[in-house]
Amino acid sequence: MNRLFYILPFLSLLACASVSDTGAEGGGTAGLVYRIDAGNTYQTMHSFGASDAWRAQYVGLNWPEEKKNRIADWLFGMQTDEEGNPLGIGLSMWRFNIGSGSYEQGDASGITNTWTRVECFLSPDGSYDFSKQAGQQWFLDAARERGVENFLAFTIAPPWFMSLNGKTTSQGKEGMNIRPDQYDDYARFLVTVMKHFADEKGIRFGYVSPVNEPQWDWNTPRQEGTFAANGDCYELIRALNDEITRQRLDTKIVFGEAGAIKYLYGVDPGVPNTDNQIYEFFSGRGDYSILGMKNVLPCVSGHSYWSTWPVSDMISQRRKLRECIDRMSPGLGYWQTEYCVMENNAETKGGGAHRDLGMDIALYVARVIHYDITVAQASSWQWWTALSPYDYKDGLIYLDDGKSNGIGSGDAGLDASLKLDGEARTSKLLWALGNFSRFVRPGMVRVEIASATGVVDPNLLLSAYEGDGRSVAVVINLGTQDRTIGLGDGTEEYRIYETSATADLTYRGKAGKAGVRIPARSVVTLVADR
Repeated sequence: MNRLFYILPFLSLLACASVSDTGAEGGGTAGLVYRIDAGNTYQTMHSFGASDAWRAQYVGLNWPEEKKNRIADWLFGMQTDEEGNPLGIGLSMWRFNIGSGSYEQGDASGITNTWTRVECFLSPDGSYDFSKQAGQQWFLDAARERGVENFLAFTIAPPWFMSLNGKTTSQGKEGMNIRPDQYDDYARFLVTVMKHFADEKGIRFGYVSPVNEPQWDWNTPRQEGTFAANGDCYELIRALNDEITRQRLDTKIVFGEAGAIKYLYGVDPGVPNTDNQIYEFFSGRGDYSILGMKNVLPCVSGHSYWSTWPVSDMISQRRKLRECIDRMSPGLGYWQTEYCVMENNAETKGGGAHRDLGMDIALYVARVIHYDITVAQASSWQWWTALSPYDYKDGLIYLDDGKSNGIGSGDAGLDASLKLDGEARTSKLLWALGNFSRFVRPGMVRVEIASATGVVDPNLLLSAYEGDGRSVAVVINLGTQDRTIGLGDGTEEYRIYETSATADLTYRGKAGKAGVRIPARSVVTLVADR
């Protein structure tokens, strides 16, 4: 079935014949038509998600129940208020960090930031204590109770007592920080943890990610992590695949989590033996093929860091990734599994430093989501960390004392108090992500949306999805002027949900023949029942 969207950018009473492809807004367009072709399909969407690392461990353990539940509703909820406004963004994937024991090590771990130390379910004597990571478990339960469909367990370092250096931080690029005889034990630990949650709590981890950004040194004491060459990754995946089979667990291994997507498709002399991963692992011709392992998901994952500016480079890198997948391993899926703002450029104004709870960063990230989905064809898109107590652009929900911008340099008092209680604030980024996650549900299919006339407005980014008895279009207006979108012949009604400077995924009513205004600097979702 085809649907037509009549895109009519409205500039006072004046209209020009076209919009400059440079993005200038000196004129509008008359009769700019985008055609949604539901017969031309792309990837089936899997999920939108975020992780519990690392702040959920304190918030879930210590904060008052009312505040914790409000946070969980924001992240996972699918309810609406009496006026039809969504109360949450309905994430469909939740990432659970299986810790490596830096918390038990304390200062001996070398990790000075106590927020990033994580407990370990396994002790050096081989015993398990599943009362640990209680705060993270609270959010895991909250996600399940609110209907989250998918859970992914991820680990970023072996337990300290399995490591080469007795720590959960790496030794640089000397290989994975694990003793050679411990790969099987590491895999057994991970699978035992996941089996516990399945058997004892009814929470099934459908996915496990055993390696995180293996290209980096991870030798600075800021968090758990380890370098891993491609051969190291292969050994761990092999052991994990075998252990999943042995314990009869229905879990798929998701591999990649590359620190930048260029390491998936290219060769980089600066990170030898950790690059060219699509070829090495998924082409069937590399030295470390995992295609034949039955518990490996036929999907490669990567992180969108360091690939989002300038916009032309962002598009180019995602096109190269897609072309490499199609050439090397046709049918292989792609998941974008971690992103937050770090690059310093004209739009981020300082990179990751300093919070931005407003629309500037929300639109920056919305554009990344758009191109990850439409060019790289990511079927899952996952933000880095759900909660942030810092003056940094890494959260969806921000924690502070109601007076500050969170923990900064030397804020020892606030650092301690926020582990017990505080105030939680939503960001426009949270709600902009919700324009996708709330309405583009697992199993929906992305379909073609393109100009029917060849005339486009470069400030409007559109993507469209079909399924679940609905037709959904997400429209991002990067421009500084409002646009008006006509909705065909009026035989269908579209429900309108807006995130802008004045709206947080707000329900704006229905629109049909009369059209709908797309405010400047906004993300708008249009939903029609079939």
